[in-house]
Amino acid sequence: MSEGLEFADAPVLTLDPFPEKEEIAEEKKPAEPAWDDNILTEEERRMVEQFTSQIDLHNSNIVLQYGAGTQKKMADFSEKALENVQTKDLGEIGDLLTGVVTELKGFDAEEEKGFLARFKKSSNKLTALKAKYDKAETNVNKICKVLEGHQVQLMKDAAILDKMYEQNKIYFKELSMYILAGKKKLEQVRQTELADLIAKANRSGLPEDAQEAKDLESLCTRFEKKIHDLELTRMISIQTAPQIRLVQNNDTVMVEKIQSTIVNTIPLWKSQMVLAMGVEHSAQAAQAQRQVTDLTNELLMKNAERLKVATVETARESERGIIDMETLRKTNESLISTLDEVMRIQKEGKEKRREAEKEMNRLEGELKKKLLQIQG
Repeated sequence: MSEGLEFADAPVLTLDPFPEKEEIAEEKKPAEPAWDDNILTEEERRMVEQFTSQIDLHNSNIVLQYGAGTQKKMADFSEKALENVQTKDLGEIGDLLTGVVTELKGFDAEEEKGFLARFKKSSNKLTALKAKYDKAETNVNKICKVLEGHQVQLMKDAAILDKMYEQNKIYFKELSMYILAGKKKLEQVRQTELADLIAKANRSGLPEDAQEAKDLESLCTRFEKKIHDLELTRMISIQTAPQIRLVQNNDTVMVEKIQSTIVNTIPLWKSQMVLAMGVEHSAQAAQAQRQVTDLTNELLMKNAERLKVATVETARESERGIIDMETLRKTNESLISTLDEVMRIQKEGKEKRREAEKEMNRLEGELKKKLLQIQG
């Protein structure tokens, strides 16, 4: 930012405004500049008086270049100051600070839903939390590195702006001294030399005397315009002072914001993340313990139910005979029914045999009778 700028440590008055440039030492900043004769020291007032005596309004070159060196330095200085205002990329720093906020706001672990999520969340949530923390920390650290670079540059700029402010005050005083010396010389010439020439022209009535007075009046008018130009340049110097302070204030504000982000916001966020992961560890352990307890109770209840069923079945089976009474009853009834059926069949068989025997005897008798008939 200071490239191309040379800093003077005191006002310099010269009728040769473009000498060889020399490096000027830096100086601590004095009070605010103000256009008043009282801002000049006794030494500077002597410089003005001495310089006033060296001004020759009859020398057109002196009139033309009067204060031009300071005007040129002031123009270059104002251009540099304006360039600093226009090229100051505070928007990028604002974007970086916004990026930090976005990263921190985006750090919210998404929770899963559903029955299986209770177990999955316990095992995966902490892992996801750590992964998001690592990612956010990486991005935040990168942004902080860039912010630290901007912070260093802004602090350097603020120091340079202090020097520029001091240099602007020197230019202001230098211009004021040129203006004061010029006005004093102009007043002297008009009250003495010009007044004498006008009086001479009035007395003689000669055209050449009148022309001589007119020429000097024109020189005075040109010199007066030159002083007016210097006053305009001095006004630029007056306006430059608050511009420099405005830029410097903006730099200071951004340095403070960056400092607060790096020193306060980021460490606080990291400590909160450590606490969040500690809480998640505790929650995970508590949930695991709760699941173990629930599973133990569930197993105890199921085992108790199974034990009850098994015990009842065992007792029932132990009290049961080898053959159930119902089975014996049904078997006995079936056996009795079978015997009754057998006896019935046997009875029917006997009756059928008797009837068959009778029928065979009848048939045999008939056959014998028939055979006897044939023989007879």
